[in-house]
Order: sequence, then structure tokens, then C-alpha cells
Amino acid sequence: MALIELDHIVKTYDLGAEKVHALRDIHFGIERGEFVAIVGQSGSGKSTLMNIVGCLDVPTSGAYRLSGRDVGTLPDDDLADVRNQQIGFVFQSFQLLPRASALENVELPLIYRGIPARIARALVTEPSLLLADEPTGNLDSATGEEIVRLFLELHRAGNTIVLVTHEPKLAARCPRAVRLVDGLVVADGAGERVAFENTLDLERVAAAARAAAASAALTGAG
Repeated sequence: MALIELDHIVKTYDLGAEKVHALRDIHFGIERGEFVAIVGQSGSGKSTLMNIVGCLDVPTSGAYRLSGRDVGTLPDDDLADVRNQQIGFVFQSFQLLPRASALENVELPLIYRGIPARIARALVTEPSLLLADEPTGNLDSATGEEIVRLFLELHRAGNTIVLVTHEPKLAARCPRAVRLVDGLVVADGAGERVAFENTLDLERVAAAARAAAASAALTGAG
């Protein structure tokens, strides 16, 4: 059983006269122990997907299963437990979801080992999933390289890591990458290949998929 199962995920924001289709039929899985980059430019849907994977938001349609549980059916208290116990968050802005102050003492041995505090805090509960949002975004190149090496070390130790980034060079360091364009998965495979594929070709694929979906919707309406 895959750790993460995204089953035809759709996320639409209703802005009154306009609907924004942030995610369009996202369908893939992530096995335990994988290190996967979700890569895309601003507006691609990667942050929306991160929020759903992190149980911070719910899809408009489709199912998201984490460790076999359909998290979309869970009440708020159970969702909070999933976030606090099964998911370790590393945010670009260095913030963290609230955790009990008692965990601070557990963080210290990890920090003394040289692990940055924000990553140490994400690891203290031994989560099933480590979810990192642009983890090198605010760092100089040398420190960013140290963070990448740390994630690779954590991956080799058996941790499941999903890293969200707009940087192809960072995605290329991951064994696997999934590229989003306009809310669609347009490539999924080896990190280096996906990261450096011709983005113009991928945008044409996304445009064709959007046109096909719009045509199907009109046909259904008729």
C-alpha cells in the first residue's frame, strides 16, 4: 500500500462569477521511503497540492488517502492528530504548526547533531511523512546545499519526503519529481529528467488537456 494516494484530486475555488481550477484530476501515489519533488512555477498548483497532502485543506472532489485512511472523511480533531503525529512540516517562512512545548527538549539532541531547528522540530515525532515547502528558498547557496544533503541523508535513512519547489536544480537532486503546469500533472519520473524537460512542450500538453476538458464539459452540458 502506498503511503500517499491521490485519487483524481480536483480543487476549485469559487470566486462568484469566476471559478479558479487550482488542481485538475491529480492522480498518483508515493510509496513509503520515496523522496519526491513537486515542481512547478508560481500558479502551477503546487502549493494547493502541498496543503492537501499536508491535511491543511481538502479537495473539491477526489480522494486523498494517507496510510490507507481517507483523510477527507475525518473530523477536524482527527485531522489535527494526523498533522501533529504523522506529518512533519518544514516551511519556507521558518514557521511551524503549533506543537506541545514539551517537544522542545526532544529537539535539542537533533539540533546538537547539526540539524537545523526547523527540520529538527519536524522530525521529533518520527512522522510518516516529511513535507518541505521551498526549504532552500531563503538561504544562501552554501546553506541551501547543506539542507539538500541533509534531506538526502534522511531519505537514505528511510524517511518519506515530499519537497515542493519552483527550482529545477533542486528538483533534479530528488530521485523522483512530479511537474505541475496549470493544475495538471504533465510529467512524473526521474528527478533530473522531469526537472529539465522542455517546459514549452509541457505547457502545450497542459493547454491541450485544458481544451479537451473544456470541450467535454460543453458536450456534457449540451
